[in-house]
Amino acid sequence: MSNIRYICLSDMHLGEEDSLLTNVTGPDRVDLKSPSPVMIHLEKCLRHLISQTNDEGKKPSLVLNGDILELALCTTEKSAMVFERFIELTMPAGGELFEKIIYMPGNHDHHFWETAREVQYADYIASNSEPGDDLEAPWHTTSMFVEDTPQPVVEYFLTKLVQRYPNLKASNFFIPIVYPNFGVLGGGEREKCVAFHHGHFIESMYQLMSKLKTIIFPDSKMPELTWDIEAENFAWIDFFWSTLGRSGEVGEDVELVYEKLQHPKQREKFVSDLSKSLADRYNIPNVPAWLEDDAFKFILESVVNRAFGERSQTGDPLSPESESGLWAYMAGPLKKQILIELEDHMPSDVTLIFGHTHKPFQEDMAFHGYQQEVNVYNTGGWIVESVKAEALRGGAAVLVDENLDATSLRLYNESDDREEYRVRVEEAGYSDVSNPFHQQISGLVDPDADPWKSFSTTVADEIHIRERNLRARINKKTH
Repeated sequence: MSNIRYICLSDMHLGEEDSLLTNVTGPDRVDLKSPSPVMIHLEKCLRHLISQTNDEGKKPSLVLNGDILELALCTTEKSAMVFERFIELTMPAGGELFEKIIYMPGNHDHHFWETAREVQYADYIASNSEPGDDLEAPWHTTSMFVEDTPQPVVEYFLTKLVQRYPNLKASNFFIPIVYPNFGVLGGGEREKCVAFHHGHFIESMYQLMSKLKTIIFPDSKMPELTWDIEAENFAWIDFFWSTLGRSGEVGEDVELVYEKLQHPKQREKFVSDLSKSLADRYNIPNVPAWLEDDAFKFILESVVNRAFGERSQTGDPLSPESESGLWAYMAGPLKKQILIELEDHMPSDVTLIFGHTHKPFQEDMAFHGYQQEVNVYNTGGWIVESVKAEALRGGAAVLVDENLDATSLRLYNESDDREEYRVRVEEAGYSDVSNPFHQQISGLVDPDADPWKSFSTTVADEIHIRERNLRARINKKTH
C-alpha cells in the first residue's frame, strides 16, 4: 500500500460568506469562532483516509494551491480567523494531520506573496550587503523545486498566526510559500515530476499590463518567463484581486458588485447601467450620446466578460480562451522554468495540478515540448457562485503518493438532485491501465458509508443555504 505524500486543495476562499468552509449561521451572518459543518466533515474524511493509507508516523504534506484566504472580498482578520479554525481541526496537539503546509498564493490571496517577498528581500540585503553597496532588484518569484532548500521563503503572517498554538510553536512549525509554480521530482534520474500552479496565469486578464505594454509599444513582446510575467503584472493582480476587500465600506460595495458580475443577466444590466452613467457624466465633444453609450458599453463588456466569463462558462470545464491559455502556459513559461532549473532536463512523466476555475476535472493533454501526454488535474473550489446549481462546479482534493502517481478525490459537484452528491475517485490517464495508487484510493472510498456519506449530505445542505442567501444579496440595489 502506497502512502499519500501530498494532498492538494485550492480555492477555499476562507472568510467569504459564499464559501462552504466559512460558518454561515444566517443571512449576512457568519460565525468566525466555529468551523463550518463542511470544514468539520472535510477534516474527518481526510483523517479517515490518511489513517487507512499511511504508515504510522508518515504524514502527508498539504499543498494549499491558491485563493485559500479571501483577501479580495473579505477583510484579513475574518479570513485569518477561518484559517485558524482549519488549523485547529487538522493540526491539534498530538493529532497533527500534516507534516508540512506549503502555501501557494493565487489571485485572491496574492498579497501574501507580496508581503513574503518583501520580508525576504529585507532579510537578504540586511545579511548580504553593506551601506553604499549596489543592491540587487527584488525577486518576483521563487524557484520551482524548493522542497529541500535550506532557506525557504516563509509566509510570515500565517506562520506567526499558527505559532500561537503551543504545539506548533514548540515544533517551530512554519509555512513555506512558493510562487507561482511548485514542483516535486521522483523516479530514477528525475523522470517524474508533479507541477502545481494556481491557474490564474492561464487567463489573459492576469497578464493585462503586459498586453497593454504591447499595445502602447508595438515593438515589445509578451513575457515568456514566469518571473517576467509576474514582474509586469504583480501590481495589477495585487490591487484589483487581492486588496479591495480590505478597503472599508468600499470593500463591501465591491463584494456586492463582484457577486452581481458572476451572473450573466446581472452582469448585462450592470454593464448597461454603468455605460449609460459614464456617457452621461463624461461628455465627449462632437460625439452623439447614443454613440458614447455604445462605446463605453463595448469597452466595459470586453473587460468584464474577459474577467468573469470563465466563471459563467457552463459547457466545458475550461472556456476555449482558458484552454488556449493553459496550452500556452504549459508549452511556454512552465516548460521554460522546468528546463532552466533542471539544466535542460525535461522529466518524461509530468503531472499538472491547478485550480482557479472552480470546476474540477481530470484529463490527459498532449502539450508541446513534453515527452508524453501530461496528466492534468483541476482541484475545483469551495465557493457557491450561482443561485442555482451548476453541475461543472465542485471541489476536489488531488492526492499524490510517494511514486508521484496522482488521483482526484472528487468531493462534490453541484446538483439539484441530492442523490448526485456522492464522493468519487477520478483519474487522468493516457493508458488503459489505472495507476496502482488510483486503484488503492478507489477501493478505500465508499460513498455510501461514513464519513463520505455524511460529508455529501452536509455539502448538499450547505450549498442550498448559500444559494438562498446569495439570491437575496444580488437582488439588492448597489447603494
